[in-house]
Formats: sequence, structure tokens, C-alpha cells
Amino acid sequence: MTGSDRAARTASTAITRERARLRPWLLAPALALLLGGCMTAGPDYRRPEAPVSADWKQAGLWKPAAPQDLSRGDAWWTAFGDPRLDTLIAAIEPSNQNIRAADAQYRQALALITQARAGLFPTLTGSVQATRSQSPTATSTRTGITTAGGSTTMQDGGVAASWEIDLWGRIARTLEASEASAQASAADLAAARLSARAALAQAYFQLRVAERRAQLLGDTVEANRRALQIAENRYAVGVVPRSDVIQARSQLASVEAQLIDTEVPRAQLQHAIALLIGRPPAALTVPPGGLPPLPSQVPLVLPSALLERRPDIAAAERRVAAANAQIGVASAAWFPSLTLSGAGGFRSTDLSNWITAPARYWSIGPSLALPLFDAGRRRGVVDQNAAIHEQRVAQYRQTVLAALVEVEDSLVALRVLSDEAAAQAHAVDLARQTLQITLNQYKAGLVGFSGVVIAQTSLLSAEQAALSVLGRQFDASVVLVRALGGGWSASDPEPAGGGR
Repeated sequence: MTGSDRAARTASTAITRERARLRPWLLAPALALLLGGCMTAGPDYRRPEAPVSADWKQAGLWKPAAPQDLSRGDAWWTAFGDPRLDTLIAAIEPSNQNIRAADAQYRQALALITQARAGLFPTLTGSVQATRSQSPTATSTRTGITTAGGSTTMQDGGVAASWEIDLWGRIARTLEASEASAQASAADLAAARLSARAALAQAYFQLRVAERRAQLLGDTVEANRRALQIAENRYAVGVVPRSDVIQARSQLASVEAQLIDTEVPRAQLQHAIALLIGRPPAALTVPPGGLPPLPSQVPLVLPSALLERRPDIAAAERRVAAANAQIGVASAAWFPSLTLSGAGGFRSTDLSNWITAPARYWSIGPSLALPLFDAGRRRGVVDQNAAIHEQRVAQYRQTVLAALVEVEDSLVALRVLSDEAAAQAHAVDLARQTLQITLNQYKAGLVGFSGVVIAQTSLLSAEQAALSVLGRQFDASVVLVRALGGGWSASDPEPAGGGR
């Protein structure tokens, strides 16, 4: 045999040995692919039936919105046409603490997805250690032979791998639950944004109503002062008794007290706005301004569309999906678990020949484990998760029902308030005419000042009632937008860290 033949045979033998050494490692992924996906424990998810109607009971003349109306619905506050409101709502996103907390919760859920997904892959660890040990000197009482003790140093370095084969879908169900929980957290984040924006809009409009009430009372104070001057002039010439002057002063003082009282709600509403945009009350002052016109129409969706357009409903539904997946995680405990593990490295007592072929070691093998008796623990866990799933289904359906009620309440409120506003405006006009007629009669000496006081009180009461109705109309408009989901859709992607 020539040298070249011997070299070829040696190389062939080395390759064969290397293949034999690597065969277990090559077979492990193949075995995993063969066994993986055999079965997924637990029920597959189906969205629960929701108690929705075909149309709105209180819709009246309202019609479902066109798709282009819904596509612009996310910036719903722009429908009011108030630049100051737009600026304040834009300041919510970076600094509202509830939104930041919901964003952090969402990022926690994303991190849990990463943790769950890691279970689908092997874990690999490396270690290097050196151990110094001392053996004792020992004498055998039977033979009388003495064994000398000594010290040795063991160097050990290697890599270990472990891989649980997901035979029954436990890891897959865990990942499924984590993803559904993250989607629920994303919907919670959207709900926090919607809630903060709606609360700010409500506080802003109530602030404008409070400012208009203060303006109304200020105008009433001036009108009562003019009436007081008339009474004083007539008393000075002896036409009317002093009681008319006293009545006029009392009426004026009463309205002045009401005007002073308006400072409290105006300050508190500004503080509420500051809280919503994450600022100290002293750091925010909202300049006075007028009320914008009420939006002529809010894009109305069908009841079934709420299942996709309300973030709280979407969050409740995703929590049902997560609970359903957890049933599979618990059910997988009834089946055996298969783990492939292996290790390899170098171990030697001599540092000079530590990283050499003779010091090499390796091991590989599967491990199959099946709990034989646990006194009903697994059954208890499965039953617990099944009950949690039923609870989540009930909460989902209750959320849907509450959403339907909220929309119906807002629709009937807007319809009734519109009629009430028209009736109240007519009442204000009549009260204003009555006051003017009564003042003219008082100047002519046909009635006493008590009639003027009654007319003044009636007009102020009617005007304040009209303002109250207007404020309720703005509030109901915002509540309806929030009840309809504020333009959000479950199909909208939610980026990580979206709240910052």
C-alpha cells in the first residue's frame, strides 16, 4: 500500500468517525421535527358569541357612517373645530401618566412574548471551572497499607444544551396566550388614550360653559345695576317706596354672589385639564375662549362594528383567547415531556494538556418524564383555567352589553337634548321679552319692583338652564364618540412603546 493510499484511508477513517460522532446531534433536530406538532393540547379558540342587535334602537334619523367618515374618526376632536382643544389633546400623548403606565404594561406583555417564544428553541450554556481538592492519608486496618493523600486540580470547560420537544403544544399554547395578552394590553393602551382624550374634551367644554356662565352673570350684574339705578332715581323723586331700592340691591347682591362662585368650577376644570396632560396645576392656564359649534353629526357605526372599534371590547375578547390557550397549557401536563440534552467539553487535571483530544468528553440523550400520581393537582389546574375562561367569556359579553347601552344612552341624550335646547331657547326669548315689558311697566308706575325682580330671576334661570343643556349636549357628543370607539379599530397596528 502506497503512502498516498494510507493517507486516503486514514482520512476516510477520520471522516467516518467524525460522522459517527456527529450523528446523534444531526438526528436530534430531525427527531424534533418528526415528533413536533403531533398534537396541540386544549381546545382551539373560537370567538364567543356576543349579544348584539342589528341596529340601534335610539338611532332615529342617524344613519351608519360612510367608510371615509370612519377613516377620519381617530382624530374625532377636530370635528369641533377648536384649535385650542387640538393643542391640548396633542399635549396628552407624551405626558399623561395613565397612558405611560398602559404603555409600560404593553411593553411588559411584549417581553413575555419573547420569553414564551424562547421555549421553542434549545438553551445553550457554557461553563469554565477549576477545582482544587485534597485527598486524606488513609491506613487500612485489614492490610496495614497506608495510602498517601495529595492535592489535585481539575480544570473543566464545556458547553451544555437542552431542548424540550413541544410534543403536545404546551409551549405553543403558552406563546399563544402571551400573544393574546399582548394584544389585550395594546387595546388597553388605546383605551387609555381614548379615555384621556375624551375626559380632556369634556373638561374643556365644561370650562367653556363655565366661562360663558360667568359672562352671563356679569351681564346680568350690569343689567341689575341699571335696574337699581332706575329704582333709586324713582325713590329720590318720591315715586316709589324705599323697599324697591332694597329689593333691587338684594337682587344685585344675589347675582354678584353667583358670579363670584363661578371661580371655583373654572379653576377646578383647569386643574383637571392640567392633570390630564401631566402638568402641575400652577403650570397651566387655559386662556378664555368661546364655545365651538356642536358637530352636526358623529360617524355612527352598526352595533356589530363595536366588536372591532371599541378597544375595551377588543381587550376583553383577547383575554378570552388568552384564557383559552391557558387551558391547553394546563392540559399538556397530562402527557409526557421529552427533553433532548447534551454536553461536551474538556476535563483534565493537567493544565498543559487540558484543551486536547484525550481530555475531551461528550454526552447526549433524550429524557422522557410522565407524572404518575399528583393527587388531582393537574385536574385542579385544568378546572381552574376552564373556570377562568368562562369568567372571561362572561366579562366579554358584559363589556359588549355595557357598550351597547352606552351608545344607546348617548343617542337618546343627544336627540332629547336637541329638542330641549330648542324649547329652552324659546323660553329664554320669552323671559327676555317679559323682563323688558315689566321694566317698562315699572317705569310707568304700573307695577311694583317685585315684578321686575321676578322677571329678572326668571330670565337668569332660563339662560342658565339653556347653558346647562348646551354643556350636556357637548358632553353627550364626546361620550358618544368614546362609546363608538373614537375611530380606533382592532385591525390598527399598535407599535411597541406607542404611548411615548
